[in-house]
Amino acid sequence: MIWLIAGFQIARLQYEGGGDWYNDPEVIPNLVRFIKQHVNIELEDSQAVVHVSSPEIFNYPVVYLTGHGNLFFRDVDAENLRKYLISGGFLYVDDDYGLDKYFRREIRKVFPDRELVELPLDHPLFSIYWKFPRGLPKIHEHYPGPPRAYGIFYGGRLVVLYTYNSNISDGWTDRHGDPPQKREEALKFGMNIILFATMYQ
Repeated sequence: MIWLIAGFQIARLQYEGGGDWYNDPEVIPNLVRFIKQHVNIELEDSQAVVHVSSPEIFNYPVVYLTGHGNLFFRDVDAENLRKYLISGGFLYVDDDYGLDKYFRREIRKVFPDRELVELPLDHPLFSIYWKFPRGLPKIHEHYPGPPRAYGIFYGGRLVVLYTYNSNISDGWTDRHGDPPQKREEALKFGMNIILFATMYQ
């Protein structure tokens, strides 16, 4: 099946706290090239960069957040991100080593009344284009145990996707030495994320 989706650009989210929000800048362009090999989609090849407090965030239907270490949202950041998400935006967060405890702390500023819930295997994210019947693939081993996909829902819509103990986006580049089959798994799941974010929102 071939989909035609209106043109847009994926943005990387810049944040405070000292974490390396900018790491592996090639991952979004690499993912976009992979997606375009499989579907007819008007998607900018380059990534945008937008600060979490900027009104420019509303120009991007999908924003991506990653990094190692500390992540901090000021009140103005949390308020702007919440408005973006409840207005139709989508945030994808990929846990790089050391991000988990900070992300869980800061997302509570954005949605203090909502919990991260694990997505069931029958969620469309796992089958919208590529099939992942066993759930989230594990690209890197950061912590013991299986990878997990969590979400925050608002009005019945998935507004935040958080992949934990998987590091999907590290597989969107060849700089980490992952074997080809792992990189392909990562790119396929990344493609599912982007298609889900733009078709189900």
